Amino acid sequence: MSPASTGASTIVGAAPPVPAASRVVASSADDCRPAPADSRMTPGGPGYRRMSFALFLAGVATFALLYSTQALLPLISDDFGVPAGRASWTVAAATGGLALFVLPMSALSERYGRRTVMTASLAVAVAVGVLVPFAPTLGSLVVLRAVQGAALAGLPASATAYLAEEVRPKSLVTAIGLFVAGNSVGGMSGRVVTGWVAQEWGWRIAVGVIGVLAVVCAIAFRLLLPEPRHFRAGSLAPRVLARTVRGHLADPLLRRLYAIGALFMTVFGGVYTVIGYRLTEAPFSLPQGIVGSIFLVYLVGTVSASTAGRLVGRLGRRGALYLAGGTTAAGLLLSLADSLAPVLLGLVLITAGFFAGHAVASSAVGRTATTGRAQASALYQSSYYVGSSVGSTAGATAFHAGGWSGTVGVGVVAVLGVVAITALGTRAARVAARRGVPALAR
Repeated sequence: MSPASTGASTIVGAAPPVPAASRVVASSADDCRPAPADSRMTPGGPGYRRMSFALFLAGVATFALLYSTQALLPLISDDFGVPAGRASWTVAAATGGLALFVLPMSALSERYGRRTVMTASLAVAVAVGVLVPFAPTLGSLVVLRAVQGAALAGLPASATAYLAEEVRPKSLVTAIGLFVAGNSVGGMSGRVVTGWVAQEWGWRIAVGVIGVLAVVCAIAFRLLLPEPRHFRAGSLAPRVLARTVRGHLADPLLRRLYAIGALFMTVFGGVYTVIGYRLTEAPFSLPQGIVGSIFLVYLVGTVSASTAGRLVGRLGRRGALYLAGGTTAAGLLLSLADSLAPVLLGLVLITAGFFAGHAVASSAVGRTATTGRAQASALYQSSYYVGSSVGSTAGATAFHAGGWSGTVGVGVVAVLGVVAITALGTRAARVAARRGVPALAR
């Protein structure tokens, strides 16, 4: 069955590239001719820098908008007179909306193109961002945030699929790492800017500033991103989509990667939803601007995500995941201290471990799925943002019930889940190796 008949995009040159001079297509003994060269992008090649910077900016806009209220939760709680658990819905609604709509949006990208869907998604999200500062009640704010998250659903899966189609396989982890690095910069800049702006002018002005930043990123993204050269339109038929999704969910490796992404994000969502409350309370009692600046540790995530390719090259995919999980767990335990220095170091380790693990898992999805890549990536993103919603709500609830140690407990359980699933993958890989199964399918 052809990719077109399954609703998947056709990927030109899906096999690892081979030098053109050594590839020969022979139809007979007298008819030998060189096969066409792999025209996908590679670092240093035409269009690669423009593509990387455009998707980096898309990542900045996505995370800046998606988590624009996270550092402001204490102020939102005070403004509306609600506890942390209720205020956290301004984050959970956005990530939940993204998780719910990422699969339908990926189907649209299969039909209408990755660039078209990403552009439309950013346009709607920034338009909603203009309305968010004027929300009169917590309920209306939560609804607007849910709509904004649903609009942003067109970005993550489409971006990953675009990279899988337009970048050579050996460069894919690095390319996706740069996109994830944009996520970290967006998350950091959004929280730092909102923290200082909110300290002077309130949370509504702070959210409005993030909206303006996202508009600039969206315009630059559309101007810079190269036209896709390897996309082939697929079908929007529900039966075709359902068959593609069932096929991905039947793959044990993809299922493990989806679970790992969700668990890593459960840790991250819980920690960064609650950390503002912890640092504004005793024994720290930090002002809002300083609390916002704590998110500068996202720069560590920028580095760890962008170097994930080298980490996989040295340790292998599962080795990199073990290291990421261990680093995250060490950071959680260190953050239990009651002095600021070890708490900050703990956040550094949590951030580094999370972004490395996310970059490794998401790039592995792109390489594992040879057809229906947008749907494969969408399922990963859906699991990932479900983890964010669960983490933000569970982390805030645990904090309300048992303080910071309760939030850390939620995170430790999630990290143990990552380690257990990776161990199952290691065992499955050994069994598959004895049976002669190709490495990519393990």
